[in-house]
Amino acid sequence: TMSLREHALSLFRGAVGTVRPAPMLKRAVKLQRDGCPQLLVKGQAFPLKRDLYLVGFGKAVLGMAAAAEEILGEHLTRGIINVPLGIQESLRQAGMQEMLLKPHSKIQVIEGAKNNLPDAEALKGAVAIQELVEGLTADDLLLVLISGRGGSALLPAPIPPILLEEKEKLTKMLASRGAAIQELNIVRKTLSVLKGGGLAQLAHPARVVSLILSDVIGDPLDIIASGPTAASSHSVQDCLQILTKYNLLHNLPKSVETVLSSSPTKPTGPENYSHVSNIILGSNTLALEEAKHQAEGLGYAVLVLSAAIHGEVGRVATLYCQLIQLVCLGFTGLGEGPLSDQLRGNLLQLAAELQIPGLDLEEFLQALRGLGPDRPVCILAGGETTVQLQGTGKGGRNQELALRVGLGLHRAQAKGASSPQGRCEILFFSGGTDGQDGPTEAAGAFCSPALVAEALREGLDVEAFLRNNDSYTFFSQFQGGHHLLVTGLTGTNVMDIQAILIRAT
Repeated sequence: TMSLREHALSLFRGAVGTVRPAPMLKRAVKLQRDGCPQLLVKGQAFPLKRDLYLVGFGKAVLGMAAAAEEILGEHLTRGIINVPLGIQESLRQAGMQEMLLKPHSKIQVIEGAKNNLPDAEALKGAVAIQELVEGLTADDLLLVLISGRGGSALLPAPIPPILLEEKEKLTKMLASRGAAIQELNIVRKTLSVLKGGGLAQLAHPARVVSLILSDVIGDPLDIIASGPTAASSHSVQDCLQILTKYNLLHNLPKSVETVLSSSPTKPTGPENYSHVSNIILGSNTLALEEAKHQAEGLGYAVLVLSAAIHGEVGRVATLYCQLIQLVCLGFTGLGEGPLSDQLRGNLLQLAAELQIPGLDLEEFLQALRGLGPDRPVCILAGGETTVQLQGTGKGGRNQELALRVGLGLHRAQAKGASSPQGRCEILFFSGGTDGQDGPTEAAGAFCSPALVAEALREGLDVEAFLRNNDSYTFFSQFQGGHHLLVTGLTGTNVMDIQAILIRAT
């Protein structure tokens, strides 16, 4: 029989495979050449009357563009993509030729945004994209490729006369005064030419078809890469309120004052976006669907908890530990009783505090009740947790989450002799779909209460590793890093995927 680790690895590979740029694009986009040529995207038809242009920005856009050019062939007139600095070299070294454009491609690649910060190179790319889209006519079709990760930093063009340095300085001042990322994005968007629907407005009257790889919980079109082709849900008024809140309204650069006073106060209405189609090609939800399909094929009873898990890693670990204990109680025929009632109560309270969008935990727990020991159980989830850094160790949010779940389960087991986990084999794993978890070569890690017990027998202080945010070093010490999930760069990103695998022993 396959080990739970092998099962988990196969689920993760399947999930990531389904949102890799090339297969994802080739499934969704077709070119119909006979008669009147048209572009078919997920069943929607867009006639090619005159010229077809392509622009794109973000980390996964290089692979998307390579696949798009293969599909479009001679119909593509010209393209420009703005991608993170050094990405072509990284993909070349990783042997991922299929993610690179062919020689003599019609698509120009501009690299910028070193360390995901808007810089002169990113500005150069943004301006080139702006110039291309401004010249389009009603008979042209513009294909826009958007990859959430890094997409925003690659579109920094400010509204003249604002200079990039001035916009950045203002953003830094807001950040230093404690502004939230959402607030920073609203201000950046308001002062940018292409963000917040700007790109779509400039491309008018051309037909605009946006293909989007989402890395944001809930896939909100106006938030992914700062929504260049979606109607913004914010106005200049919102921007002014934020500047007032942080006491910056009275020491703004002259250029920013000029732009804010001359901008329309109401956001552009949705009716002005009738020439735009925004289509989400890849998301965490799609990746989880594929993982579910794989797990069912391996004989698991599968439940998807949520694609919107977020919150501090310690709290999320507690949620998972209690879910696992509840499943194990069910396996041992103790699914009803004071212990399971207590766990259910704790879970409902935790879920309420974490405020996970769209999660109906009552309904989920009801579905869980029906699962018995005759089939192994797989619970899947996705999203993005956060870690409060305190130590100087090496790790990432996925490795830390896995270690915290393993430790929490071990503690629960040690506490009660009647612990239901005794008759269950349990594996928890968490991995980043981009193949990178923090500053390590791992994408995440696999952990079990058995691994933590082994570490403690060997005299390792698991809590000390966690206090030092040193989960990578912890996992590296066992079986040559066998518990680390190492996939290499994947060329995609739809946040993280977590799985709980449980079978009766």
